[in-house]
Amino acid sequence: MGPHPAVAAIRLAVRRVLHDVLTEFHRHADHDRPAEAARRPAHAARSRYAEAGAAGRQTLPERPDTPLVLVACSGGADSMALASALAFEARKLAVRAGGITVDHNLQPGSGLRAAEVVTRLTAMDLDPVEAVAVHVGREGGPEAAARDARYAALDDAAERHGAAAVLLGHTRDDQAETVLLGLARGSGIRSLSGMAAASGPSGRYRRPFLQLDRQAVRKACLVQSLPVWDDPHNIDPAYTRSRLRHEGLPALEKALGKGVVEALARTAQLSRDDADALDTWAAQAELSVRDETGRLECAKLYVLPPAVRRRVLRRALIEAGAPAGSLFARHLEEVDRLITGWRGQRAINLPGRVEAMRQGGRLVIRQS
Repeated sequence: MGPHPAVAAIRLAVRRVLHDVLTEFHRHADHDRPAEAARRPAHAARSRYAEAGAAGRQTLPERPDTPLVLVACSGGADSMALASALAFEARKLAVRAGGITVDHNLQPGSGLRAAEVVTRLTAMDLDPVEAVAVHVGREGGPEAAARDARYAALDDAAERHGAAAVLLGHTRDDQAETVLLGLARGSGIRSLSGMAAASGPSGRYRRPFLQLDRQAVRKACLVQSLPVWDDPHNIDPAYTRSRLRHEGLPALEKALGKGVVEALARTAQLSRDDADALDTWAAQAELSVRDETGRLECAKLYVLPPAVRRRVLRRALIEAGAPAGSLFARHLEEVDRLITGWRGQRAINLPGRVEAMRQGGRLVIRQS
């Protein structure tokens, strides 16, 4: 008798991601090897890795040509299910599996809970396993500040351990919430595209569960008797995402019927495809709207479609030093008016001490 359907689903999702990681790892390894090693038959390489997986996971850390995959685990149902699936699948593949838990120091006893997560991950035979304590600032609000601190810690851990990938437990429900938050902010199509299946430096962060709902993931923990910790912040109405999760989405499903989460997740993927196409168009268009000195020509920008023109402007602002996370639609609209509604406006001050102004038919963007 096979595993419970929920367990089978999470394992399959993780297996697919691990195969992608292995494929990319082998491709890069072959590229870096001397020419004679690179000419070795592909079936020989596959056999070597298959033998490593069959030999048992405990032998894999000794092989320098075996990628390390870390799971970011808070101890909640999503990340515990992800950790269990990674531990199971890594035993069958030439993959080393480890775990990282981040202690945000935002609640009493957080250090103890982080130590408990380390114990649970170690019991799954993950290695390395560690807890990383961070200081959460205030910039951007509590949720954004905690997220920034968490990703900084995960980036550091991945670099220290030389990890090929870090798995994150975001589900389809998280994706739906992200789309709604972007919609509420009046953000553009890139924000509506939600979270990517792979993101970060060289696609470091992987999200295997974006096609799985939260209920199925929690069920997988239940049938495997995995202990989980429910973060009280997830039900605290002081946090926007918590209100959306427990009030907003249920209200939408009551008004519109079941399937809202699936529809929002599908919207995210469609929006991402469109946003990627527009970004490519903007990158190509940027080459044609600069003069011989590299300055942006307003007349050439004016004839571009608005969606493409604003992407060109955003890229230029970020290159000048404006923080990407602090550039909002209202900033781009003001800069865009220097091109489409020119009335002799003064320079526009932007995040990162960047200013934009129109001079002699050119758009000048610089740090003050």
